[in-house]
Amino acid sequence: MATFAKIGLNNKVIEVLSVHNNELKDANGVEQENIGIDFLTKLTGWAIWKQTSYNNNIRKNHAGIGYTYDEDRDAFIPPKLFNSWTLNETTCQWEAPVVKPDDGNLYNWNESTTSWDLIDNS
Repeated sequence: MATFAKIGLNNKVIEVLSVHNNELKDANGVEQENIGIDFLTKLTGWAIWKQTSYNNNIRKNHAGIGYTYDEDRDAFIPPKLFNSWTLNETTCQWEAPVVKPDDGNLYNWNESTTSWDLIDNS
């Protein structure tokens, strides 16, 4: 299955649909994004679609509702969760200003202290 993101105002993803791969094939049996877009446009009446993929090999990240499609980066960018986080230009993912501890414990981000708070499991 191929997956496409419906792009709305301000390049926001407003829907994600799956399409059978056969709907993307040209006369030579090669999958083409534009054929999938044409199929979805005829099906839904909406013309602005971008292909995405679950394994993130198309447009950096699998699109989800609320993501933004960045034309310059040709990437889907998730919503920014915290003001202090910055965009990693390589992955197009938001990153905390402090690396999350990797010690097997669970942590929550604390925006007011810009640090990771240990979750007490007791």
